[in-house]
Amino acid sequence: MPRTALTWVAVTPFAAWAVARVAGLERGSLPTQLMTATPYAAAGSLLPLLIAALGRRRAATVVALLATTALGFSVLPRALGTADAAKGRPLQVMTVNMLFGKADVGTILQLVREFRPDVLSTQELTPGAVADLDTAGLKELMPYRVLEDEWNASGSGLFSRHPMEPLTSWSAPAGHHMPAATIELPGGEPIEFIDAHPFPPLGPQVTDWKRALESFPSASPDRIRIIAGDFNASLDHSSMRRLLARGYKDAADEVGAGLIPTWPANKKVPPLITIDHVLVDRRVGVQEVSVRDVPRTDHRAVLARLTVP
Repeated sequence: MPRTALTWVAVTPFAAWAVARVAGLERGSLPTQLMTATPYAAAGSLLPLLIAALGRRRAATVVALLATTALGFSVLPRALGTADAAKGRPLQVMTVNMLFGKADVGTILQLVREFRPDVLSTQELTPGAVADLDTAGLKELMPYRVLEDEWNASGSGLFSRHPMEPLTSWSAPAGHHMPAATIELPGGEPIEFIDAHPFPPLGPQVTDWKRALESFPSASPDRIRIIAGDFNASLDHSSMRRLLARGYKDAADEVGAGLIPTWPANKKVPPLITIDHVLVDRRVGVQEVSVRDVPRTDHRAVLARLTVP
């Protein structure tokens, strides 16, 4: 095969990936899942660029350069954010997927005592996990809760240090439970909080996954809203970007922590993709986001320090 043809074989997949990412063209289950690997595609796109440039294939070099640039601009800003110095009421949020309730309760309580979250958002929360958390001391630390726990992956629950009531104006579409609450945050108006856990985009579930992301309410001028949990989506998914465009920002992205992977944790392979998020109203300041390991679950916990106007 001529060298020119070989060069195009190397360049074309990355160029196609860049077009799909920028234009939001992923369709169906497999392309949707592959899109989470965009940060790796951005790094890998440097190789065909080098091949084309060293081979002096001018057209291929131009296409490869455009692909690398497009992928780089899609990915790199997530590592370049800075803390927001906005003043306001402090709000600390923690979210963790408990993997059918099997996550290590001792580690979760240690993080709660260390980080002192105002709100703990949990996914795959079972009745047994609720009992174990309360036995370990969560009942005293975070006595208010809105729970939809189940003996399967659909269970979810919100725990809070402050009084909260179920939010009945929004209900989750088909999929995992996604409870919502109004929280009486001290020093001002209440906030709304939604525990996110759409189905993963596997096979025909990709339709429910997309519908769930579309169903989250847009930001409102009348009430600060936060959506946190396991979105089974990354910022490289067009559905996720459309949700952000409706008045939200990704907390980790804001402070340069948007490329820290959260799944799969505690496996033979290290965490690879970022699908656990804290989305905040654009008026909310983001001071810090960190990611912590929790034994016996395949997700890492995400902790965010915020300021609410």
